[in-house]
Amino acid sequence: MTTQHLLFELGSEELPPKTLLRLSNALLNNITQGLTAAGLSFGSSKAYATPRRLAVVIENVVTAQADTSVEKRGPAIQAAFMPDGSPSKAALGFAVSCGTTFEQLQRLKTDKGEWLSFTQQEKGQATPVLLPAIIQQSVANLPIAKRMRWGDSSIEFVRPVHWAVLLYGNETIKTDVLGLTTGNTTRGHRFHAPQALVIDAPEHYVAILRQQGKVIADIEQRKAIIKAAGTKAAADVGGIAHIEADLLEEIAALNEWPVPVTGHYDARFLALPAEVLITTMQTNQKYFPVKNAEGKLLPHFITFSNIESSNPLSIQQGNERVITPRLSDAEFFWKQDRKQSLADRVDSLESIVFQQQLGTLADKTHRVTALSGHIAALLQEDVSLAQRAATLAKTDLMTNMVGEFGNLQGIMGRYYAIADNELPEVALALEEQYFPKQSGGITPSTRTGQILAVAEKLDTLTGIFSAGLIPTGDKDPYALRRATIGLLRIIIEKQLNLNIIELVDIALNAQTHVFDAAIIRPLLLDFIYDRLKGYCLDQGYAADEFEAVMSVKPAEPLDFMQRLKAVKAFRQLPEAISLAATNKRISNILKKSPTQPAEKVGVLVESAEQALLQAALQSAEDIQPLLAQRDYTAALNRLAQLRSTVDAFFDQVMVNTDDLELRASRLALLAMLAEQFLHIADISKLQA
Repeated sequence: MTTQHLLFELGSEELPPKTLLRLSNALLNNITQGLTAAGLSFGSSKAYATPRRLAVVIENVVTAQADTSVEKRGPAIQAAFMPDGSPSKAALGFAVSCGTTFEQLQRLKTDKGEWLSFTQQEKGQATPVLLPAIIQQSVANLPIAKRMRWGDSSIEFVRPVHWAVLLYGNETIKTDVLGLTTGNTTRGHRFHAPQALVIDAPEHYVAILRQQGKVIADIEQRKAIIKAAGTKAAADVGGIAHIEADLLEEIAALNEWPVPVTGHYDARFLALPAEVLITTMQTNQKYFPVKNAEGKLLPHFITFSNIESSNPLSIQQGNERVITPRLSDAEFFWKQDRKQSLADRVDSLESIVFQQQLGTLADKTHRVTALSGHIAALLQEDVSLAQRAATLAKTDLMTNMVGEFGNLQGIMGRYYAIADNELPEVALALEEQYFPKQSGGITPSTRTGQILAVAEKLDTLTGIFSAGLIPTGDKDPYALRRATIGLLRIIIEKQLNLNIIELVDIALNAQTHVFDAAIIRPLLLDFIYDRLKGYCLDQGYAADEFEAVMSVKPAEPLDFMQRLKAVKAFRQLPEAISLAATNKRISNILKKSPTQPAEKVGVLVESAEQALLQAALQSAEDIQPLLAQRDYTAALNRLAQLRSTVDAFFDQVMVNTDDLELRASRLALLAMLAEQFLHIADISKLQA
């Protein structure tokens, strides 16, 4: 079947830069899904996106659907004929509905009976006929959080639309999209090439926009151009451009024809914390900061203009005029904030509500301080350091700087604490309480920071759960999933011997509002262990390995991981499959037996069971010190040595003998054996 390339482009006012890539990918996905659903095969596909357009080019789209055979089922045979053998009215009516004669009908036999049937060929529809509905539905299904209307129209979209292109090969497909009639003309750069540009074929789209329209349609290509130009511009002033991926993407989404501009600011601002300058440049101005080889800021920035100006100096000076007052504001905040210590701001936390049921930031601070002290004591760390850090933890929220730049909370706490001559570990803990900040992010480096981060996350987790604001589906406004994974990562990766169940109970008991702990506690623990499962699977452990350990529900996440590591190593042993199956067999015997195991193993008569008893008693003695040392791998290796003795027992001994006393004794032996494994994990959960 012949094929043609497909182009769809939707032109608009400037699209939101932070959602441009998501909209672009969604449009491509919607169209390709629509083609697939319509039975139209195609080759490679690519999305294009600029501030003023979303576009998709799909290669080698077939020119029509394939013809299909459609089988229609008519009346049952017994209803299809009259007593004299002539066709019934039902049969004749079925033939008419199929557009054929009775003689052309077939019989369909199944295991449920026999019917009249008719198979007819349906010709596939041409692609140009199907495209309008596919495109319209694809646009309608774009993930737009806030839609707008413009003029007198009732049409809604993320921004007002101005043109639409729909080409299939060199054929222009006319249809309505958001009130526009699709054509074959696009627009170039708003200033450099505002005239209409004719697209003669989809494969020429990118080249025409670049050569005639001063538009680089591919956002990935623009990102590469911006990164290279930014790097060169920074090198020209003796520095290195500080380029973060999110900002690079945003700048690419703001420019169709990016042109670098190097600017400068007064070196006096370098006395401010580097994070303040970087935040001002990146967040407010969309500038790349410039650093030296040692990573210290230089008084330069790189920005990008969406135009090739005949007077680039004026653009540079305009940006320099804009950034100076912003940096001056930050300088003012820094000086004003330092007039009052963090300790002097503690009382002001009473004025900020953390959450209606959970009280103020002061209430949260009291709870976190108490919990931090308890955790520090458990870990035999400095309680006073942990409690001091917890007391000051939220005070930087009361500063001008954090009020202006919310993303600097914690960071400014560290700077202000250092300025207040707080101990270095306390100062660093004020920043580290928020670690890890994102998936895979760094965890706190100091013990005080680890303690504070654990306490802070536990208080938030238990507080929000007890307030009834439990995450559902994809809704998690308090980011409790991220907080829980962060909590577990800190405990596990920093090797903190902490009992998560005990800490949850302490944190829940510290909440002063009314709630039903009997309901909340199990929900919260399940939530935590669900996150632990996700973490373990991400670390490469198998689901059945997790379930084996989860069956004994260790209360310490670090201990849980040590057991999990041992189970993973155990299943590599040649004895593992046999022992896992044996443990499953033992579990089933104990569960189904009408006889209860004896309190202790009594008289055993067979040599195989006597041998197993002696082997089990010896292994119990051998693994006791290993369990005390949490050397679970060595303990499971020791238990693996029981395999031959266990196999001999099941080959030679009938557990459910008619002698009830002997049966109870044998069940007690099996229970003793199973218990030794359950000190570590339930290996019967392991799949072959």
